[in-house]
Amino acid sequence: MQNKNSNFFYVMDLDDDCRLRNVFWADARSRAAYESFGDVVTFDTTYLTNRYDMPFAPFVGINHHGQSVLLGCGLLSNEDIPTFVWLFETWLTCMSGRAPNAIITDQCKAMKRAIEIVFPNSRHRWCLWHIMKKIPEKLSGHSNYHAIKSSLQNAVYDTLTEEEFEACWYRMLEDYDLTNSEWLGGLYMERHRWVPAFVKSQFWAGMSTTQRSESMNAFFDKYVTSKTTLKQFVEQYEHALRDKSEKESRADYASFNKVIPCITNYDIEKQFQEAYTNAKFKEFQEELREIIYCRPWFISMEGAISTYEVIEDVKVGSMRKDLKYTVWFNEEDVDIHCICRLFESKGILCRHAIALLTERKVDHIPTRYLLDRWRKNVKRKHTFVCSNFGELHGKPWGQRFDKICEQIMEIAEFGAESEDKCVLVLNELLELKDKLTKTKSTCGGSDLIELPSVTAPDLGETVIKSPNLVRSKGRPPFKRKISKVDQIIRKKRDFEKRKRSRKVRDSSTRPVCELGTQDSVNVMMASPIATRSVIPLATSFDHAACGSFSSLLSLYNQTSQYSAGMCTQPHI
Repeated sequence: MQNKNSNFFYVMDLDDDCRLRNVFWADARSRAAYESFGDVVTFDTTYLTNRYDMPFAPFVGINHHGQSVLLGCGLLSNEDIPTFVWLFETWLTCMSGRAPNAIITDQCKAMKRAIEIVFPNSRHRWCLWHIMKKIPEKLSGHSNYHAIKSSLQNAVYDTLTEEEFEACWYRMLEDYDLTNSEWLGGLYMERHRWVPAFVKSQFWAGMSTTQRSESMNAFFDKYVTSKTTLKQFVEQYEHALRDKSEKESRADYASFNKVIPCITNYDIEKQFQEAYTNAKFKEFQEELREIIYCRPWFISMEGAISTYEVIEDVKVGSMRKDLKYTVWFNEEDVDIHCICRLFESKGILCRHAIALLTERKVDHIPTRYLLDRWRKNVKRKHTFVCSNFGELHGKPWGQRFDKICEQIMEIAEFGAESEDKCVLVLNELLELKDKLTKTKSTCGGSDLIELPSVTAPDLGETVIKSPNLVRSKGRPPFKRKISKVDQIIRKKRDFEKRKRSRKVRDSSTRPVCELGTQDSVNVMMASPIATRSVIPLATSFDHAACGSFSSLLSLYNQTSQYSAGMCTQPHI
């Protein structure tokens, strides 16, 4: 694959016997996409993908449409600290040493330690869903379980500040005598990794769980089974990426050619409609719809900053209650901050801020509230990459395009260093463009300079052995995800078992033929399984029948082998 595209990156980790332990790879498009979408990454290893039970370890981000994007992946032989350190360091090298701003994983201690070693400056968050789903397992034995569960959920989901969470947490421990709970004590010690009130000041692109990684696992279900070899998996990897690329291209086209109508007459909404992709504009509209339930009240003013309290009328079950949110607003700079911190964590203005802006008759908001992360008109490098699976792959035009883009990107980075260099580069490019336009009819492919390309390392006569069967940590194999192809095979196998069982039951009601007759031979040829209820009857016949019985038994064995061959499970 690297011979097809010099920007394809891979590393194999071998043991002393040249047996494969771990492997990591990332295609050219994924590496380019990381420059735009590598700020927040989820990482998960709870999926077995191949015949060696090697955990699939994808690095997954989120693009400008809110779709999952693959940023490299690995297959691991172990889930310990050294293995994760090797994988993270390899991934970091692949991405030119640029670590993510934030990363989401489960509570694996080995992952936690490896992230501290390799990504010391990245904000590490634990998957909230994995933590909350353990409540029944850890607390269901308590007599006040339902009350405890409700109090815990309120402390986690309904508190806006760290101080509010602390107060609710201690109140829960005291009310239900939970101060000695080791599980709750461990969670509290690591509260800065998972409690929303502690983490929502960081940008997470709207993610709080490893659901993106797990959805990527489900996405691969269409391409792999538990019997897939490593070679087959890498080949199917390209097909999976093609689907992802096409889905993003369709969303790009829709954002430029399909207009989502505004639901209000506010100019602010028009700003977001023109700037954001359709998916993100819909998210803004969801917040905009809710401003009818929000009432801003002026509280105080200190200097240029005004403090407001926005009261939101919320329906909880069959009841309604008022929730209060503090919003700070600087009218001179049009600078606004809400205590819910939706904009800081998701990049979408919250309903409380929008309600205040509309109340204050603000027509246009500063561009700092229109993130490039969600804009549709931003040129992103990965959309120009000619991948192995793209329409340009394999064609001379696409290969020449790749070579030129590789050099142009380096020139662009050089020109962006200063204004003087920028002017120099632009002048040279304009001159080159003019020259190419004039000589368009005479310029041929034979005059192109062949640029050096990176090739796969030469392993000589080294033979890489298959990895050992892995027994990984985490989710037990019987609870791991089963691919759709495996599900089809399992259903077909169960169907064959039920079919054979019915034949056995039916055979018990058939009239028994005398051994050695033509009727008995016909029965055995038609249903070799049914003969198992016929053969023991030979003991009630005289010795003269034994010769016929022996020959019939031989015929039965041949027939069974033939039938077994016909009923063999087809390879899918």
